[in-house]
Amino acid sequence: MYFTHSSFFDFQSVIVAVPLSLRNRFTGRPWTSTEFSLNCSNQSTTTSCVGANETSAMACPGFFRWIHEDLRPWKDTGISRDMLERAKKHAHFRLVIVEGKAYVEQYSKPYQTRDVFTIWGILQLLNLYPGKIPDLELMFRCGDKTVIQKHDIQGSDATPPAVLFQYCGHSTALNIVFPDWTFWGWAETNIKPWKIMLEGMVGGNKRIKWQDREPYAYWRGNPHVSPNREDLMKCNVSDKYDWLARLYEQNWGKEREQGYKHSKLEDQCTHRYKIYIEGNSWSVSEKYILACDSMALLIKPEYYDFFSRSMEPMQHYWPVRASNKCKDIKFAVEWGNNHSVDAQAIGKAGSKFIQENLKMEYVYEYMFHLFKEYAKLLRFKPKIPAGAVEVSSESTASSLGGLWKMFILESVVKSPGDALVPCTAPPPYDAHNLQDLFQRKENVRRQVEMWGDEYWENLNKKQ
Repeated sequence: MYFTHSSFFDFQSVIVAVPLSLRNRFTGRPWTSTEFSLNCSNQSTTTSCVGANETSAMACPGFFRWIHEDLRPWKDTGISRDMLERAKKHAHFRLVIVEGKAYVEQYSKPYQTRDVFTIWGILQLLNLYPGKIPDLELMFRCGDKTVIQKHDIQGSDATPPAVLFQYCGHSTALNIVFPDWTFWGWAETNIKPWKIMLEGMVGGNKRIKWQDREPYAYWRGNPHVSPNREDLMKCNVSDKYDWLARLYEQNWGKEREQGYKHSKLEDQCTHRYKIYIEGNSWSVSEKYILACDSMALLIKPEYYDFFSRSMEPMQHYWPVRASNKCKDIKFAVEWGNNHSVDAQAIGKAGSKFIQENLKMEYVYEYMFHLFKEYAKLLRFKPKIPAGAVEVSSESTASSLGGLWKMFILESVVKSPGDALVPCTAPPPYDAHNLQDLFQRKENVRRQVEMWGDEYWENLNKKQ
């Protein structure tokens, strides 16, 4: 069953629901890389350091506005030491920055080396903006699930919420969202630092033109981390039915034994459509999937990371219901194969959002502005606890080996002679504009759901 261009819905009616100002909001700046030693001054041993020159400030990407939303629960009260300490039971480590130096008090080890690469990223931020990061103190949790829930702090006797940094957020939770560790590499799965990966994804996109790619929806991953993913595997092609999805289980243990031959993300831009589905919570795979020029089919996420809240359905991706996966996927692929220009445009827009708005310079600038706004709310003077240890790029690199050290060295940031001028952050949302944004997204999702339901209703009538 295929659609014609005179099908029962009009693609353009969806696109006009997305303001032109959002569709055209893509700006980028050059990001240079030079060979430097680890401290970028001793030239006896070279490694790839990210460099930066003095530039005039430009506007930050729109998703920087969410910094203010994440900090809004403490806007009126500020952040007291009690609020910070109450998050300690959830945190893997405490980070203290005083006079440009970083100190870490470790409470427990998270899964794999998430904490190591997260702390490494913060150290690179300090290298990039010497003397410009304010003194601060924070608690960081490296786990997937959010833990501080809104319903726990409601009522007349409620206390102000504890303050915790995490990689993702949820509509029912209160936490501050921070870039995940994979921006500096995921050694356990051989995924290189994001700057290198993004360059590889751009190159991978050029190998096969969109119209020459497999006309199916592709997903590869571990289905056993959530019931939602296990349910997705029911949409795989079988001898009884073809939902137009090609789904593959990723066995990381086997991949390690075989030298990661079948898990190179830059080699997976081979299908016209790629599926994003959450794992235990949000998944780091989102940025890699969106960067592929394929039209991304996003199975409705429950969680969000620091950049995805500014993405628009039917502009950057096609929305899919978690409760109706197989039918929605087949409908999306059928539609895309018969509206290839429009489907390709969605894929390109999603990739452009990632490639231009998620460059490493913007990741660091997001961290810069987040720390700056967070520090403004502190109602106490940050202090170095007795159990904290000073950490630096040199001490971290010297403690690692293998892929871990390789990725660390590949993501070293050059300390600029003149500090990079950060982009200019956009103002906070006002309540009206924020509600309009949520409503617009919901309206588009509902419209796509109606189209899908009508498609299946008409198909059933013909059988």
